Amino acid sequence: MTDKTAKTLLQMAGANPAPGKLTEAAVVIIDAQNEYVTGKLPLEGVDAALAQVAALLAAARAAKAPIIHIAQRGRPGGLFDPEGPSFKFAAPAAPQAGETVIEKPLPNSFAKTTLHEALQATGRKHLVVAGFMTHMCVSATARSAVDHGYGVTVVSDAVATRSLPDPLGGADLTAAQVHRTALAELADRFATIARVADIKA
Repeated sequence: MTDKTAKTLLQMAGANPAPGKLTEAAVVIIDAQNEYVTGKLPLEGVDAALAQVAALLAAARAAKAPIIHIAQRGRPGGLFDPEGPSFKFAAPAAPQAGETVIEKPLPNSFAKTTLHEALQATGRKHLVVAGFMTHMCVSATARSAVDHGYGVTVVSDAVATRSLPDPLGGADLTAAQVHRTALAELADRFATIARVADIKA
């Protein structure tokens, strides 16, 4: 009997990548900013996701893993206004002294930034990625990371997103649907999907 269970491209290739270990990976926190908490783009489940980001950061700091914080920099008066409170990092994900902060203008954290150079300086070839939004900057960064030669783990309970309109004219896609679909797309070829509890030192 033929097994009709869906498989990822990674599974078809015989790959079974384990989540990145904090002693071997760099941690990249994407856009954990107030715009998604108290600003114009509130995300469903953002408080729970930020609590998990905080737990991931605590584990990474204990393991002395390199941590890089990415911040979306918008235009004055718009989303992620660099002169306004929404640009600031949310308190649970605030950087500590010695942790790298990189601002970006586009969804892909590698585009027009020094992220690749900063990662090369760490010597780490695997990234543990968390932050916002699942379908946008997290996805774009994870895909680009593979192009740059990195292995990627996306931490599913430390990311979140929002509802989106159906481009085919149906009912809005819920945040849960967008989140789950984005993770499924990444798991197909680009990343291992894991929870904070699965990330070991």
